[in-house]
Formats: sequence, C-alpha cells, structure tokens
Amino acid sequence: MTDEPDFDALFAAAQPVQARAYAPYSRFKVGAALLADDGAVYSGCNVENASYPVGVCAEAGAISAMIAGGGRAIRALLVLGDGDTLVTPCGACRQRIREFAAPETPIAIAGPNGIRARFSLAELLPASFGPDNLRQ
Repeated sequence: MTDEPDFDALFAAAQPVQARAYAPYSRFKVGAALLADDGAVYSGCNVENASYPVGVCAEAGAISAMIAGGGRAIRALLVLGDGDTLVTPCGACRQRIREFAAPETPIAIAGPNGIRARFSLAELLPASFGPDNLRQ
C-alpha cells in the first residue's frame, strides 16, 4: 500500500451509494467510502427515519460495512455531499471514526465534482478521547 490513499477510488465508491441514500425528510443525501487496513474499500450512505434522530449517517454505515467485512482500522475516509459548503462528519461520526482511526488519518471532503478539502482526523477532532484512553 502506498503512503497516499487513492481518493479517486474512494470518490468512485461514494458516488453510487450517495445516489441510493434514503433521505425522504431532509432530501440531503450523503455517501462515504473508507479504505480499511485489509486493503478493501467500504462504503455507506445516510438512512433517515421518521423518528428523528434515529437515522444513520453515511460514515457510520461505511464503518459498519468495514466491521462486517472483516476490516478493523480506517486508513483513509472520504465524505461526499451536495451543496456549496463542506459536508464534514458530524460530531458523533467524528467520534465513531476516532474509534477506528489514528489522529493522522486523512479525511477528504468532496462535492459532486470532486474533493473540496482534506483534513486529518486530529484537525476535525482535536485532543480526542479514544481507545488509548481506556487502555491501562
């Protein structure tokens, strides 16, 4: 595996699942794709529910797919959303990502035409609480 993740591949994986997102209430579809430690790409989309806030974010769906598929760590993540502003992971998803990613893990934020910004997890969730805090 190279040092630089293939964000084009992650974008290509996030696009079709974004289109399939279930967002009848907000009409705001989000797709996510991640590169896992097993070398596989896992994707997810947001799934809303009439009983807010029990929906599922795209990032959470991708993480669930990774765990179900046998991956255990996130090496890179891309989040794809529409609109003029950056669609970064929500606070809960930043913490979910932290469970499986190192602070230096790259996270790309994309719009319909490609990547708009890149961050490390530490930039999105500084001084985070994670698994290492619970190890004695």
